[in-house]
Amino acid sequence: MAESPSEAFKLDQRVHSAGDSRRVGTVKYVGPVEGHGGIWVGVDWDNGEGKHDGSINGVRYFRAKTERSGSFVRIQSLSGGISLLEGLYVRYRGESTKEEEDDMYVLSTSNKRVFVELVGMDKIQDKLSRFEELKAASLPYLGISSLGEPCKISATIPNLKELDLTGNLLSDWKDVGMLCETLPTLTVLNLSHNLMRKIVTGMPKLYHLRVLVLNNTGISWEQVDMLKESLPSIEELHLMGNNISTIESGSSFVDGGFDSLRLLNLEDNSIADWEEIVKLSQLRSLEQIHLNKNKLKQIFYPGNDSISRTLNEYDIHNESFKPFQNLRCLLLGGNCIEDLESLDSLNYFPKLVDIRLSENPVTDPAKGGVPRFTLVARLARVEVLNGSEVSTRERKESEIRYVRLVMSRHSDNPEEMKRLHPRFMELKDFHGIEDERPSIASAGPKKMSSGLISITLKCIAASMGEKPLQTKKLPATTTVGKLKLLCESIFNMKSTRPKLYLQEEGSPLPMLLDDDMSSLVDLGIDSSSIILIDEES
Repeated sequence: MAESPSEAFKLDQRVHSAGDSRRVGTVKYVGPVEGHGGIWVGVDWDNGEGKHDGSINGVRYFRAKTERSGSFVRIQSLSGGISLLEGLYVRYRGESTKEEEDDMYVLSTSNKRVFVELVGMDKIQDKLSRFEELKAASLPYLGISSLGEPCKISATIPNLKELDLTGNLLSDWKDVGMLCETLPTLTVLNLSHNLMRKIVTGMPKLYHLRVLVLNNTGISWEQVDMLKESLPSIEELHLMGNNISTIESGSSFVDGGFDSLRLLNLEDNSIADWEEIVKLSQLRSLEQIHLNKNKLKQIFYPGNDSISRTLNEYDIHNESFKPFQNLRCLLLGGNCIEDLESLDSLNYFPKLVDIRLSENPVTDPAKGGVPRFTLVARLARVEVLNGSEVSTRERKESEIRYVRLVMSRHSDNPEEMKRLHPRFMELKDFHGIEDERPSIASAGPKKMSSGLISITLKCIAASMGEKPLQTKKLPATTTVGKLKLLCESIFNMKSTRPKLYLQEEGSPLPMLLDDDMSSLVDLGIDSSSIILIDEES
């Protein structure tokens, strides 16, 4: 018996636009639309590019996630997808499309297209089409909505280890469990941009799975906790872009679960309270936590006496347990951290050596934050900072520079110095830096040269051409504004204003010096510093 039009699609079914498998959405309505004949399908599109919010001419048929993410389409304009094996054939045994072939060209000197053929491409394609030898398969955005017959899958790709199913139409966790059971050699599975169902059921223990990527799948931590028992061997779990704000069942880690987890990726979520992350501190194998692009304002190490918090629910006084005891990498870029106490707390993490702090107010000098050399000096064990290795030379120079900067600001208040700069005395003694005391008035006027620093000026302004480096001895109290006037004179910049940058070792980009009232000593500039002189556009 033929399927009626109204039964072609079901509510909450994942579909894509016919002819465009990247335009994916969820069915929210199937039926008539007032004023328009026939059966219509109401779709809430993932990319938000629709026409309305699910209502038309004052009649609401469904509720879309945004004001313009919904639209009505005819049944024949949608596809319910294909099976996994069909996707394999499309990807690895299908002929190149005319569009793909048209894109394979280079431009000649006369700006004409010269079409190219990749040498050896036929051999590569032949190897990929022998499915029984396939170790890794990439099947993104092919409209895969079902697995097909498990016995055929296991017979077709028996040695598959890595599978990328990004942007398809899968949603049922039972399919995920069946897929992993059907392919016992599978260790890496990427389900990003598949909108998974809220209820996690029918999941067996997936002993072979090591890496699971669930970015932008709409998963909550409650679902992650449900998956815990099914992932006894998982080593990497990626959960980017899921709007996660809380770790609801974190205390259940005491009872086991995620015992092998080494990397947890929570980037681009909505976590604002560091205490949520503390709930992960008992994951003893955890080596990396990625928290870039969240909403964290403060961090602390649990059990640190300088932090006035009570965390009795965590067994932090157990001698056999240290919070985050194996954490080596913590990525915190793009958050809202403002206080230096948060930075100093990173020294309490026993094995932490790789830290990202870029794009936080506390590390942005333009917003009152501190420059790279200060971060290196305050973080005792950091080996990689913001993706750049901290060399032995950079550490030594940064620590000496930092000590001298602190002495210039707080020399008359030792207690304040100790409170605001916990590593100051340690670094001062380690590098053998003596106190700089002002000379007694009766001993005669202080020599001007005793307060001078030697800096290198390098002109990089495009309109100025190549200029030789200039080295100048200046008082440490010279302001950025006065230095700009000096550069105008030295490099004969009559028609434009100079723009100054501090070039620091290990920092991928130079630091803009835009506060004309800051002095060289305030900025930690010393005799090893290089100032780049550009021109304002």
